[in-house]
Amino acid sequence: MLKPISFTTTGQKTLIADLTIYRFLPSRYADAVGPFVLLDHFPPGHADPKEPRKTKGTGAHPHRGIATLTYLIQGEGEHHDSRGHHATIRSGGAQWMKAGNGIIHDEVINADAGTGDLLIHGFQFWINLPSKIKAELPEYLSLQAKDIPVKKLGEGAGWIKIIVGDYEELSSKIPNYSRQFLYHIHLLPGATFSLPTDATMEYAALLPTRAAMINTTTYQTGEFIEFGKDEGTIEINNKSELATDIILFGGEPYTESIIARGPFVMNSDLEIAQAYKDFHAGKYGII
Repeated sequence: MLKPISFTTTGQKTLIADLTIYRFLPSRYADAVGPFVLLDHFPPGHADPKEPRKTKGTGAHPHRGIATLTYLIQGEGEHHDSRGHHATIRSGGAQWMKAGNGIIHDEVINADAGTGDLLIHGFQFWINLPSKIKAELPEYLSLQAKDIPVKKLGEGAGWIKIIVGDYEELSSKIPNYSRQFLYHIHLLPGATFSLPTDATMEYAALLPTRAAMINTTTYQTGEFIEFGKDEGTIEINNKSELATDIILFGGEPYTESIIARGPFVMNSDLEIAQAYKDFHAGKYGII
């Protein structure tokens, strides 16, 4: 039996600094998928070779109560934060930041200087933290492409990259505080990928590069697909003559209350007020 699909959307287009993004979570259809409470996709675009490399991102800003996760299919991301972390990830890499009880950070996205390719393409997720983890100190982890587990799919179908969570014998280095997963699946022409699901987990997919058939229905480039709660198999077919990519993610539902205000995601209005109070009091530090 195939897992039912509850809704699809092409997201909300907006501009953050000079980066065009499509926001899929939260939306009028869903506030979260498992612990994932935000998904921004900046689709494939080319840096202007006449423009100098950017040295400023969206501007230094705070977070509390979540982990941010940036994954770049192509490009270069430089991270700075008020805890003294500084790193640069390149094409295929990811960076994870546990905001915990408060941090200020900034990210600068450029073309990958190491490859000379001007293409920029990536994602940012916010992962909601359990209340006890929201009170912990911030942490940061930078992973290059070589640090992220990849498994070849059977019959030469392509590959799957395990950015968060587990898949068969492979596990990501990114910490989990609940059952959750984030996969990048690369399917070659004519190939099929199947994933049995767990009725206690929530699932969603995004098609960032090309169309694909998911559970007998063809969805187009840029579509976000959320699956229903009933158990069943997710079956993805690439019917095109070119390889395609699928971002597949989800996890167990977040069972605590969720109060989100700007860059803070907490469990009560009082905690949100305290987050702003601590930020304005300078408790998150400076970059």
